[in-house]
Amino acid sequence: MRALTLVLLLLSPLVHAVTLDDLQQRFTSQPVVRAHFVQERQIKDMPQPLRSSGEMIIARDNGLLWQQTAPFPMTLMLNDSQMVQVINGQAPQVITAQTNPQMFQFNHLLRALFQADRKVLEQNFRLDFQDKGNNAWQLVLTPITTPLDKIFAAITLNGSAYLDAIQLDDKQGDKTNITFSQHRLTPATLTDDERQRFAF
Repeated sequence: MRALTLVLLLLSPLVHAVTLDDLQQRFTSQPVVRAHFVQERQIKDMPQPLRSSGEMIIARDNGLLWQQTAPFPMTLMLNDSQMVQVINGQAPQVITAQTNPQMFQFNHLLRALFQADRKVLEQNFRLDFQDKGNNAWQLVLTPITTPLDKIFAAITLNGSAYLDAIQLDDKQGDKTNITFSQHRLTPATLTDDERQRFAF
């Protein structure tokens, strides 16, 4: 048994380390990923964090759908042309590159985070990627462009086969943690119901 352990220890450096390119290839090969999310925002000087939860869909050809179910219903849809937000069944708020360029830039950034889009990330951040072993990884993003460098101190992504957590540290000392669970890759295409939710 000891001999086997020694052999495994000796061979472990030869195991292929996870790289950011591997990660991008892995994420782009997943046409549709569905997951449950829990978001906790710790605001400076507030004793209790603000907590929300719901379901997320990232579809390679359609965009990102963020459906919060608690503490109140809120839907956020991001695609290449617009960002649409619906709160509590009210009329949709639509943001485009023409109406709000900064918000639309953030829209593209969100999709880049979920898809590990190296090109977009390198345009906006200094990247520190670490292979944590056992297929686990961490990517720390330090903003290098305005207005991101005025808003965030750092954004940290953690995961393995999927993106498991995002931590946002902002310049005001607030911290947001988003954890993902129950990842699902099937069906590999959007259902009719999901397609309708993307079509605002």
